[in-house]
This record gives sequence, structure tokens and C-alpha cells, in this order.
Amino acid sequence: MGLRKKTKSPPVLSHEFVIQNHADIVSCFAMVFLLGLMFEVTAKIAVSFVTVQYNITFPTTDEKAEQATLYHYGFKDVATVFFYTLIAIILHAILQEYVLDKINRRMHFSKTKHSKFNESGQLGTFYLVSFIWGTCILASEKYATYPTNLWESYPHTQMPFQVKFFYIAQLAYWLHGLPELYFQKTRKEDIPRQLLYTALYIFHIAGAYILNLNRFGLVLLVLHYFVEFLFHISRLFYFSDEKKEKGFTVWALLFVVTRLLTLSLSVLTFGFGLAGAENQGLDLAAGNFNILAVRISALTCICLTQAYMMWKFVNFQLKRWKDHAQLNSLKKKAGNTKNTVFTYWQFHNNGSLGGKSSDGGYCEYGTHCQKLYLKQEASMH
Repeated sequence: MGLRKKTKSPPVLSHEFVIQNHADIVSCFAMVFLLGLMFEVTAKIAVSFVTVQYNITFPTTDEKAEQATLYHYGFKDVATVFFYTLIAIILHAILQEYVLDKINRRMHFSKTKHSKFNESGQLGTFYLVSFIWGTCILASEKYATYPTNLWESYPHTQMPFQVKFFYIAQLAYWLHGLPELYFQKTRKEDIPRQLLYTALYIFHIAGAYILNLNRFGLVLLVLHYFVEFLFHISRLFYFSDEKKEKGFTVWALLFVVTRLLTLSLSVLTFGFGLAGAENQGLDLAAGNFNILAVRISALTCICLTQAYMMWKFVNFQLKRWKDHAQLNSLKKKAGNTKNTVFTYWQFHNNGSLGGKSSDGGYCEYGTHCQKLYLKQEASMH
């Protein structure tokens, strides 16, 4: 029995040490806040981080009925979001180590597929959980029963616990994506894209939360998360078997429908619902932001974001169709070329840099097919 080769551990507090042990380090920080709940001196501070703040209890006239407890937002929510950002980092590491890394070792993905598989695995799980959670809230609170529920009784300053905690969790998750760029050693070319969509999520979710449009924001998030889940689950199936592309067709159809629904609900809410409400005016104390400037700004931001997403979607589809057409054409030419053993499928199976022909030369079609294939892989969102 041979001796196990000792691996040199990185120096303490070095970049590599922090990256390898970031989950344990963050767990220690989170444990400090939990231990703070045990002591009276630190309990008041720890509670601000661990529990949801700003609750209001309304007494009921019926003795048998339970007291209603609602919540509003405030500056202490920053502390709560910070704590659950730490929790999100820990959960990210658990999912990565115990699920995604094991699948990666079995599938033997390339570096490009490896990073994209991890991204889809993490985001797909988050979108699925958020979609189910948000749908349960919509069903219990009946926000989606009638469109008028999105703006009636505005401002919606008082929220049930589930609604407020949902927004806290959403902000925490997307904020945790910023340090994860460092922890996951994200490639430099991928950083701008991930920073952009992370910033867009934080901006829109925080905007709906601060402007007391939590019902409206919840409906749009549920719609959007369902479509995004379909995309990432389709990409995971595609990585396991590249013949499984039907999921992208379903996603493409629902993506367009969701964009139209988002625009329709936005125009209906800001252009008709809130515009026709009686309580017009800016009142920061009451949480009322129902003025023309805010409505136009919010609607403009949503429309610009939807237009940007559609532009990216159209470019993505056109690029895929063009690459598919070129690959099919080159496959036919390579199949008809005599004394050529390299084809696209041989490249796909062995990943060589060029196909050798029977006379020892390199196949021109094989090299070109490889370039198109790598280009298509890099274009996958």
C-alpha cells in the first residue's frame, strides 16, 4: 500500500486559504450572531441581525381569533440582510460541494462546461425554491386573484411575515453573488456579465421593496423565476446529453410570453391603477411614492430592462441558429470528403484540435467545426 502524497496547504490568510475555507470562515461569523442571542448583553444587537424587524401587532375584537402581526421596513433590515447573506454563502458552498462537485467528477466536463454547469446548478436551485415559495405566498395572500390587488390600498407599507422575509432572502441571495465572484475564481470575461445581472436584480427587488410595491414585485418575480428555472434546467439536461434541446424551445416561447406579461402588468399598474388612485402625492412618512415622476421612472426602468432582455434573447437565438446551420453544412461536406476521418462528431467525442486525414494531414472541416462548436458553447447564457 503506497503512502498518500501530502498536499501542501496554503499559508493562513492567503488568498488561496480564504477561497478554500471561505464557507468555514463565514460559518464562524454567522455563529457569532447566533451565540449573541444567548446572552442578555448582546441579545438586543444579535436580534437585529437574526430576526425580522419592525413588527406591528393588531389586536382583534374576537377573543378566539389570533392577533394579526404585520411588518414594515426600516434601516435595521440592512443588518438582517447582511446576516442572511452569510447564510446564502454557506448554502451555496454546501450545494456546490455535496451535489454539483460530485456530478462534475462523474461527467468529466470541460472547463467551460464546468463553470456553466455550476452556474446553472446554483441558479436553477434558487429559482425553483423562490418560485415555489413565491407561489405559496401569492396563493395564501391572494395577491394574484385580481389585477387590482396589485395597486389597491397603496401604499402597501404593512406586509405579512412571509412577504417581508421573502424580500430579505432575495436581497441576501443576490448580494452574496458579489463575494462569490472571488470565492469561485470567476473568469475575468464572465465577471461583467454576472455583475450586470446581479446589479439588475438587486436594483429592481430593492426598488419594489422601498417603494412599497411588494405585491407587484412579488408577482413579477414569480413569473420571471419560473422562466429562468426552465432555462437553467434545460441547460443542465443539455450538458448531460446535447441531443436534449427541446427544453430550450419551451423556454424561448415562455420567455417572450413572460416579457409581454411583465410589460402589460407594469403599464396596467403604473399607467392606470396608481395613476387613478385617490392618494396622490409624495409622503415619505406614510411610505407613499405615488407621484408622476416616480411612476414614470419605475415604468421606464422596467421597460428598458425588458427591452434589453429581449435584445439579448434575439441575438442569442440568431447566433444559435446561424451556428447550427453552419455546423450542419460543414458536417455534410466533411461526410462527402474522401480520405477524411475527422468529422464534427469525432471532435465532439475526443475534443482534439484537428482531425487527421488518412494521409496524415489535418482536416480543414474538422478545425472549422471545432471553432464553431466552441463558439456555440461560449454563447450559452
